[in-house]
Amino acid sequence: MSKLKAYYQLVKPGVMYGNVLTGVAGYLFAAGHFKHFEWVSFLATLVGMTAVVSAACVLNNYLDQDIDKIMQRTKKRPSVTGEVSGRSMVIYSMALLVFGTAVLAVWTNWLVVALGLIGFVVYVWLYGAWSKRLSLHGTTMGSISGAFPIAGGYAAVSGQIDIGLIVLFLILFFWQFPEFYSISIYRRKEYKAAKVPVISVVRGIPTTIRWILANTVAYVACTLALTPLGFTGWSYFLIMAYAGFIWIRIGIEGLSAKNPEEWARKRMFRQAMYQILLLCAMLSIGPLLP
Repeated sequence: MSKLKAYYQLVKPGVMYGNVLTGVAGYLFAAGHFKHFEWVSFLATLVGMTAVVSAACVLNNYLDQDIDKIMQRTKKRPSVTGEVSGRSMVIYSMALLVFGTAVLAVWTNWLVVALGLIGFVVYVWLYGAWSKRLSLHGTTMGSISGAFPIAGGYAAVSGQIDIGLIVLFLILFFWQFPEFYSISIYRRKEYKAAKVPVISVVRGIPTTIRWILANTVAYVACTLALTPLGFTGWSYFLIMAYAGFIWIRIGIEGLSAKNPEEWARKRMFRQAMYQILLLCAMLSIGPLLP
């Protein structure tokens, strides 16, 4: 692997792009609602958020080297193979963080900067360095950090904390539980070997499936709340209600699944990916639809 590719892999492209996508959706959602779009602030939000999220991912890679070398899906990361030194990873992360924060500070607003820095600290320290290793509630910390980008995108337009920002935050917060809990089921043996106390290891698979269903219902309820609150038209509501019904039905299937690992990977996790893509698309155009 070339050095350039190694440094690219350190930002966890899948995680980074997913977070930035929700940030863009949050910006476009707010722009449609407030009828205010600026190319400069949009591009600054995109660039700054990409850098800050990337910084968090790089530092998380540095901290997770002991865990990553045990798990099948992470043991080939550059942080584990030694292609990039620990010192270089820390410098890389800090450079990205300073650059991203500076861009957000100059071209967006201080609320966006604050949300970005809080999200960084929660992901790197409260989740990665602490709770992930000590408690099954580490997922809660991870879900909190993962909800900051969409809130930051919204705040880049609104400049304030209001009910719209709070509901968007909750939508992403609840979405992450079905997504990650599904992974914890079909990769349960790997997490157990790495001594990471995820819910499927600590509480068992049946309990995990019940929590997946509960959080799926909470996610759907939050997505639908945007319409009666006046942020979207009923077209958005009907589309998200139908999609939500499908996801809840899949969650119910899990309660009696004969092969929970297969259900988690091929049904619940896959549907989580469809849901987040649909959500981002609908948030981007929802305020403009009848």
